[in-house]
Amino acid sequence: MPAIKLIADSGSTKTEWCLLTKTENIIINTQGMSPYFINEVQMETIITRDVLPHLKKINIEEIFYYGTGCANVANVKMIKKVLQKIFTKAIIKIETDIDGAAKALCGNDKGIACILGTGSSSCYYNGKRIVKNNPGIGYILGDEGSGAYLGKKVIQYYLYNTFDEDLRARFDAKFVTNTNEILNAVYKQPLANRYLASFAIFLAENRGHYMIENIIEDGLNDFFYKHICKFSESWKLPIHFTGGISFGFKDVLAEMCHSYQLQLGNVLKNPMEGLIKYHS
Repeated sequence: MPAIKLIADSGSTKTEWCLLTKTENIIINTQGMSPYFINEVQMETIITRDVLPHLKKINIEEIFYYGTGCANVANVKMIKKVLQKIFTKAIIKIETDIDGAAKALCGNDKGIACILGTGSSSCYYNGKRIVKNNPGIGYILGDEGSGAYLGKKVIQYYLYNTFDEDLRARFDAKFVTNTNEILNAVYKQPLANRYLASFAIFLAENRGHYMIENIIEDGLNDFFYKHICKFSESWKLPIHFTGGISFGFKDVLAEMCHSYQLQLGNVLKNPMEGLIKYHS
Protein backbone atom coordinates (compact mmCIF):
# COMPACT_ATOMS: atom_id res chain seq x y z
CA MET A 1 0.00 0.00 0.00
CA PRO A 2 1.35 3.51 -0.82
CA ALA A 3 2.33 5.61 2.18
CA ILE A 4 0.14 8.54 3.23
CA LYS A 5 2.17 11.61 2.31
CA LEU A 6 1.94 15.31 3.13
CA ILE A 7 3.62 17.73 0.72
CA ALA A 8 4.28 21.39 1.57
CA ASP A 9 5.37 24.09 -0.86
CA SER A 10 6.17 27.09 1.30
CA GLY A 11 6.98 30.58 0.05
CA SER A 12 7.10 33.97 1.69
CA THR A 13 3.46 34.80 0.92
CA LYS A 14 1.66 31.47 1.07
CA THR A 15 2.14 27.78 1.78
CA GLU A 16 0.28 25.15 -0.22
CA TRP A 17 -0.15 21.71 1.35
CA CYS A 18 -1.37 18.51 -0.25
CA LEU A 19 -2.36 15.35 1.56
CA LEU A 20 -1.85 12.33 -0.69
CA THR A 21 -4.04 9.47 0.51
CA LYS A 22 -5.01 6.16 -1.05
CA THR A 23 -8.33 7.59 -2.25
CA GLU A 24 -7.96 11.37 -2.69
CA ASN A 25 -5.70 14.42 -2.63
CA ILE A 26 -6.63 17.22 -0.22
CA ILE A 27 -5.28 20.73 -0.89
CA ILE A 28 -4.82 23.15 2.02
CA ASN A 29 -3.64 26.76 1.79
CA THR A 30 -2.07 28.72 4.65
CA GLN A 31 0.02 31.85 5.00
CA GLY A 32 3.67 31.78 4.01
CA MET A 33 6.13 30.30 6.51
CA SER A 34 9.51 31.79 5.64
CA PRO A 35 11.76 31.12 8.66
CA TYR A 36 13.23 34.57 8.12
CA PHE A 37 9.88 36.17 8.90
CA ILE A 38 8.20 33.85 11.43
CA ASN A 39 9.54 31.98 14.45
CA GLU A 40 9.10 28.45 15.77
CA VAL A 41 6.01 29.24 17.86
CA GLN A 42 4.29 31.04 15.00
CA MET A 43 4.99 28.16 12.61
CA GLU A 44 3.58 25.63 15.05
CA THR A 45 0.47 27.78 15.50
CA ILE A 46 -0.14 28.04 11.75
CA ILE A 47 0.14 24.29 11.20
CA THR A 48 -1.92 23.37 14.27
CA ARG A 49 -4.63 25.91 13.55
CA ASP A 50 -4.84 25.83 9.75
CA VAL A 51 -3.58 22.40 8.62
CA LEU A 52 -4.41 19.80 11.26
CA PRO A 53 -8.22 20.31 11.13
CA HIS A 54 -8.17 19.23 7.47
CA LEU A 55 -6.22 16.04 8.12
CA LYS A 56 -9.03 14.33 10.07
CA LYS A 57 -6.59 12.56 12.43
CA ILE A 58 -5.02 10.72 9.49
CA ASN A 59 -1.68 9.16 10.37
CA ILE A 60 0.88 10.96 8.18
CA GLU A 61 3.73 8.60 7.26
CA GLU A 62 5.94 10.87 5.12
CA ILE A 63 6.33 14.65 4.86
CA PHE A 64 8.06 16.37 1.95
CA TYR A 65 8.59 20.01 2.85
CA TYR A 66 9.93 22.41 0.21
CA GLY A 67 10.46 25.90 1.49
CA THR A 68 12.05 29.28 1.07
CA GLY A 69 14.98 29.77 3.43
CA CYS A 70 15.74 26.04 3.58
CA ALA A 71 19.26 26.38 2.25
CA ASN A 72 20.10 27.60 5.75
CA VAL A 73 20.91 24.71 8.13
CA ALA A 74 19.55 26.54 11.18
CA ASN A 75 16.24 27.17 9.43
CA VAL A 76 15.94 23.51 8.41
CA LYS A 77 16.60 22.45 11.99
CA MET A 78 13.85 24.74 13.26
CA ILE A 79 11.29 23.60 10.68
CA LYS A 80 12.06 19.93 11.30
CA LYS A 81 11.69 20.43 15.05
CA VAL A 82 8.23 21.92 14.57
CA LEU A 83 7.07 19.24 12.13
CA GLN A 84 8.44 16.40 14.29
CA LYS A 85 6.63 17.80 17.32
CA ILE A 86 3.29 17.82 15.47
CA PHE A 87 3.71 14.71 13.31
CA THR A 88 5.54 12.45 15.72
CA LYS A 89 5.55 9.28 13.59
CA ALA A 90 6.29 10.79 10.18
CA ILE A 91 9.51 10.54 8.19
CA ILE A 92 10.36 14.13 7.33
CA LYS A 93 12.40 15.40 4.39
CA ILE A 94 13.09 19.13 4.03
CA GLU A 95 14.49 20.74 0.90
CA THR A 96 14.62 24.21 -0.63
CA ASP A 97 11.81 25.77 -2.63
CA ILE A 98 13.98 25.58 -5.74
CA ASP A 99 14.41 21.81 -5.16
CA GLY A 100 10.63 21.55 -5.16
CA ALA A 101 10.31 23.68 -8.26
CA ALA A 102 12.91 21.59 -10.10
CA LYS A 103 11.12 18.31 -9.33
CA ALA A 104 7.74 19.80 -10.18
CA LEU A 105 8.87 21.32 -13.47
CA CYS A 106 11.43 18.81 -14.72
CA GLY A 107 10.38 15.53 -13.11
CA ASN A 108 13.23 13.15 -13.93
CA ASP A 109 14.50 15.12 -16.92
CA LYS A 110 17.27 17.70 -17.22
CA GLY A 111 16.30 21.36 -17.35
CA ILE A 112 16.60 24.90 -16.04
CA ALA A 113 14.02 25.52 -13.31
CA CYS A 114 13.02 29.06 -12.32
CA ILE A 115 10.79 30.53 -9.63
CA LEU A 116 9.18 33.90 -10.20
CA GLY A 117 6.84 34.51 -7.28
CA THR A 118 7.15 36.94 -4.39
CA GLY A 119 10.90 36.21 -4.72
CA SER A 120 12.94 34.65 -7.51
CA SER A 121 15.45 31.83 -7.95
CA SER A 122 16.88 29.54 -10.63
CA CYS A 123 18.89 26.35 -11.03
CA TYR A 124 20.22 23.71 -13.41
CA TYR A 125 18.67 20.32 -12.55
CA ASN A 126 20.24 17.15 -14.00
CA GLY A 127 17.13 14.99 -13.61
CA LYS A 128 18.07 13.81 -10.13
CA ARG A 129 19.42 16.80 -8.23
CA ILE A 130 20.35 20.45 -8.53
CA VAL A 131 23.87 20.81 -9.93
CA LYS A 132 24.07 24.60 -10.17
CA ASN A 133 22.05 27.22 -8.33
CA ASN A 134 22.28 30.99 -8.49
CA PRO A 135 21.91 31.91 -4.81
CA GLY A 136 19.09 34.25 -3.90
CA ILE A 137 20.20 37.44 -2.17
CA GLY A 138 16.74 38.64 -1.12
CA TYR A 139 14.37 41.36 -2.19
CA ILE A 140 16.56 44.31 -1.14
CA LEU A 141 19.65 43.28 -3.11
CA GLY A 142 18.22 40.94 -5.75
CA ASP A 143 15.10 38.88 -6.55
CA GLU A 144 15.13 40.17 -10.13
CA GLY A 145 11.88 39.47 -11.98
CA SER A 146 9.96 38.66 -8.81
CA GLY A 147 6.72 40.17 -7.55
CA ALA A 148 8.67 42.23 -5.02
CA TYR A 149 11.05 43.45 -7.74
CA LEU A 150 8.26 44.41 -10.14
CA GLY A 151 6.15 45.90 -7.36
CA LYS A 152 9.10 48.06 -6.34
CA LYS A 153 9.26 49.38 -9.91
CA VAL A 154 5.55 50.26 -9.79
CA ILE A 155 6.05 52.21 -6.57
CA GLN A 156 9.09 53.99 -8.01
CA TYR A 157 7.09 55.11 -11.06
CA TYR A 158 4.36 56.37 -8.73
CA LEU A 159 6.55 58.16 -6.19
CA TYR A 160 8.80 59.71 -8.85
CA ASN A 161 5.65 60.87 -10.68
CA THR A 162 6.70 58.99 -13.83
CA PHE A 163 3.22 57.56 -14.52
CA ASP A 164 1.08 59.63 -16.86
CA GLU A 165 -2.17 61.11 -15.53
CA ASP A 166 -4.23 58.11 -16.57
CA LEU A 167 -2.02 55.52 -14.85
CA ARG A 168 -1.62 57.69 -11.77
CA ALA A 169 -5.41 57.97 -11.48
CA ARG A 170 -5.74 54.19 -11.85
CA PHE A 171 -3.07 53.65 -9.17
CA ASP A 172 -4.80 56.03 -6.74
CA ALA A 173 -8.15 54.33 -7.31
CA LYS A 174 -6.66 50.86 -6.85
CA PHE A 175 -4.50 51.35 -3.76
CA VAL A 176 -5.81 54.52 -2.01
CA THR A 177 -2.48 55.25 -0.36
CA ASN A 178 0.10 58.02 -0.14
CA THR A 179 3.85 58.56 0.03
CA ASN A 180 4.05 58.45 3.83
CA GLU A 181 2.09 55.19 4.05
CA ILE A 182 4.24 53.55 1.38
CA LEU A 183 7.55 54.59 2.93
CA ASN A 184 6.40 53.52 6.39
CA ALA A 185 5.34 50.09 5.12
CA VAL A 186 8.60 49.55 3.23
CA TYR A 187 11.07 50.83 5.82
CA LYS A 188 9.38 50.36 9.19
CA GLN A 189 6.91 47.48 8.96
CA PRO A 190 7.58 43.71 8.78
CA LEU A 191 7.13 41.64 5.59
CA ALA A 192 8.07 44.49 3.27
CA ASN A 193 8.70 41.96 0.48
CA ARG A 194 5.06 40.87 0.53
CA TYR A 195 3.96 44.50 0.61
CA LEU A 196 6.09 45.33 -2.44
CA ALA A 197 4.84 42.25 -4.30
CA SER A 198 1.22 43.30 -3.72
CA PHE A 199 1.73 46.15 -6.21
CA ALA A 200 2.60 43.76 -9.06
CA ILE A 201 -1.13 43.16 -9.61
CA PHE A 202 -1.27 46.69 -11.02
CA LEU A 203 0.88 45.50 -13.92
CA ALA A 204 -1.39 42.54 -14.69
CA GLU A 205 -4.49 44.76 -14.61
CA ASN A 206 -3.12 47.42 -16.94
CA ARG A 207 -1.46 45.44 -19.73
CA GLY A 208 -1.04 47.23 -23.03
CA HIS A 209 0.13 50.58 -21.70
CA TYR A 210 3.71 51.17 -22.82
CA MET A 211 4.92 52.09 -19.31
CA ILE A 212 3.43 48.92 -17.86
CA GLU A 213 4.94 46.77 -20.60
CA ASN A 214 8.32 48.45 -20.07
CA ILE A 215 8.30 47.63 -16.35
CA ILE A 216 7.39 43.98 -16.99
CA GLU A 217 9.91 43.53 -19.80
CA ASP A 218 12.74 45.29 -17.98
CA GLY A 219 12.14 43.33 -14.76
CA LEU A 220 12.00 39.96 -16.49
CA ASN A 221 14.96 40.80 -18.71
CA ASP A 222 16.99 41.50 -15.55
CA PHE A 223 16.18 37.95 -14.41
CA PHE A 224 17.20 36.43 -17.76
CA TYR A 225 20.44 38.39 -17.94
CA LYS A 226 21.54 37.98 -14.32
CA HIS A 227 20.36 34.41 -13.76
CA ILE A 228 19.40 32.27 -16.75
CA CYS A 229 22.32 33.48 -18.87
CA LYS A 230 24.74 32.36 -16.14
CA PHE A 231 24.00 28.70 -16.98
CA SER A 232 25.77 27.41 -20.08
CA GLU A 233 23.11 24.65 -20.15
CA SER A 234 20.39 27.23 -20.84
CA TRP A 235 21.00 27.00 -24.60
CA LYS A 236 20.80 23.20 -24.58
CA LEU A 237 17.81 22.52 -22.30
CA PRO A 238 14.24 23.78 -21.82
CA ILE A 239 13.73 26.73 -19.43
CA HIS A 240 10.85 26.03 -17.02
CA PHE A 241 9.03 28.53 -14.82
CA THR A 242 6.71 28.46 -11.83
CA GLY A 243 5.13 31.13 -9.63
CA GLY A 244 2.43 33.76 -9.94
CA ILE A 245 4.61 36.18 -11.91
CA SER A 246 5.67 33.41 -14.30
CA PHE A 247 2.09 32.38 -14.96
CA GLY A 248 0.72 35.92 -15.19
CA PHE A 249 3.32 37.10 -17.70
CA LYS A 250 4.04 33.88 -19.59
CA ASP A 251 3.56 35.70 -22.89
CA VAL A 252 6.50 37.96 -22.02
CA LEU A 253 8.57 34.95 -20.93
CA ALA A 254 7.90 33.35 -24.33
CA GLU A 255 9.07 36.52 -26.09
CA MET A 256 12.18 36.69 -23.87
CA CYS A 257 13.08 33.07 -24.60
CA HIS A 258 12.69 33.74 -28.32
CA SER A 259 14.92 36.83 -28.20
CA TYR A 260 17.60 34.98 -26.18
CA GLN A 261 17.22 31.92 -28.49
CA LEU A 262 16.15 29.69 -25.61
CA GLN A 263 13.55 26.92 -25.48
CA LEU A 264 10.57 27.67 -23.23
CA GLY A 265 9.48 24.63 -21.22
CA ASN A 266 6.66 24.22 -18.68
CA VAL A 267 5.05 27.24 -17.03
CA LEU A 268 3.11 26.38 -13.85
CA LYS A 269 1.24 28.81 -11.61
CA ASN A 270 2.60 26.90 -8.62
CA PRO A 271 4.71 23.75 -8.15
CA MET A 272 2.10 21.63 -6.37
CA GLU A 273 0.61 20.13 -9.53
CA GLY A 274 4.04 18.84 -10.53
CA LEU A 275 4.98 17.78 -6.99
CA ILE A 276 1.83 15.66 -6.70
CA LYS A 277 2.78 13.88 -9.91
CA TYR A 278 6.40 13.48 -8.78
CA HIS A 279 5.55 12.02 -5.37
CA SER A 280 2.73 9.83 -6.60
